[in-house]
Amino acid sequence: RVSVQGYALHSDSARGTLPDSLITTGTTFGRGSDAVWEKMPNFLYFDQYHQVDGQVSINQLLERKSNNTLTANDRIFLALLELAGTNPEGIRGATTFEEFNSRLRAVSNRITDKIFQYWSQNRHLDVMIKFDHGKSGDPAPFNTGEICRVRIDNKRHRADTSFNDRSTGFVWFFSFLVWFDHVKRKNPNLILLLDEPGLSLHARAQADLLRYFKEELSNYQLIYTTHSPFMIDPDRILDCRTVEDVVEKKKVGKTEIVEMPVGTKVGSRVLSTDDDTVSPLQHCLDYEITQTLFIGRHTLLVEGPSDFLYMKWFSRQLEKANREGLDYRWNICEIKGVDRIPGFISLFKGNGLNIAALIDVHDKQGQKIKNAQEAIGDGRLLLASDLAGMKFADIEDILGYEFFTSLVNKVYRLVGKDALDTRRAAGEERPVMEVVEERFATMPAHVREFDHYSQADQLFQEEVKGTELPGYERAIDSFESMFKKFNALLTPLN
Repeated sequence: RVSVQGYALHSDSARGTLPDSLITTGTTFGRGSDAVWEKMPNFLYFDQYHQVDGQVSINQLLERKSNNTLTANDRIFLALLELAGTNPEGIRGATTFEEFNSRLRAVSNRITDKIFQYWSQNRHLDVMIKFDHGKSGDPAPFNTGEICRVRIDNKRHRADTSFNDRSTGFVWFFSFLVWFDHVKRKNPNLILLLDEPGLSLHARAQADLLRYFKEELSNYQLIYTTHSPFMIDPDRILDCRTVEDVVEKKKVGKTEIVEMPVGTKVGSRVLSTDDDTVSPLQHCLDYEITQTLFIGRHTLLVEGPSDFLYMKWFSRQLEKANREGLDYRWNICEIKGVDRIPGFISLFKGNGLNIAALIDVHDKQGQKIKNAQEAIGDGRLLLASDLAGMKFADIEDILGYEFFTSLVNKVYRLVGKDALDTRRAAGEERPVMEVVEERFATMPAHVREFDHYSQADQLFQEEVKGTELPGYERAIDSFESMFKKFNALLTPLN
């Protein structure tokens, strides 16, 4: 029972037949104007969530329908067929096998498309609706007459099971989406009140439910209670309202403290100091912070700190020239090796992060790269070899041989016979980093030891005028091309 604006609103949790059950409670606002009354929304309160039956006796269903004695589960089953634009009479009305089969197939396909738009846990399932005659060995009433069965076909394992044999969470989610689709069709003007939706769903499935709320129920006022941190949208934390048992402490006399109960209060104290009240909010924020402390909503993985510095510097130069740099929404995160990408994806992608990566390509890395590509998804793993047009390459090859060797000469002050040749030798196809490391192995003692980081650091700190180095134009063109590929993975800004 929920009291809103002086009205006591009751709802049958199965049927949601509210308009006839609105009653006044002494307020001066009555029916008055029919125009005003017609604009009053219907309140639907759900504290029990009935489920689709895996098998239904059509003869008995139609008998109950004609007698106006449909059960809650009957209504959900009829809503399931309604979702596909049909009913038991329509399916039974087919006069040929082909027509009958095509109608069942169409029903199954429409329901599958609708349900698995929001169930992301397993994309290898199909919903199948089957009509057949009861078998004598089945329990009554499924041993005679026409029986409609809802079955789930697992394409990966090439097996099908009864809908009733699926997990509690899947059955709940399936039934919930079916019933709410029916509710929306019948009641365009609704305020929805849900008590603890999704209790049987695990974290990712609850995220799917939140997505359903956002996309399918955005035109309705939706209020729901929850104790789950995964049913709280961290991007809309201020939409939450706490429900807490408030007690005021009062001092009696000089030393005695007495607790005075104030009652249960609903408010916007999302930062309440009561541990029990804010626990779901705290856990929600804890999870969100661990997802974004070192990464962001859009995360670009690179292998080392030099990659980060090169990207930042070239993006800066492109923006100065009114060209396309790396979109500011990308957070660059160091991953320290291609073999760590699958683990990173497994840990963080469950929160809906947008992840892409740039990796170096060396010999005997084929399987590691394949694993990373499978984990991160098509088009999100850019290979330095593709960007540099070489079989094997590092990010330094995207800079170009001329630019990188010129940069190293500047940073290490190599002149005369110590200076690196800025032109690639004929037939030399190795990554430029291998060539430079080999050359430094024979440098005289007065030349300091080579490392991968110094040249990137001095370029970034503007200690070296990179824009004046030979090969700069080729290098900046290569980075702009790479940035465009990464930026294309983002949703365009309005």
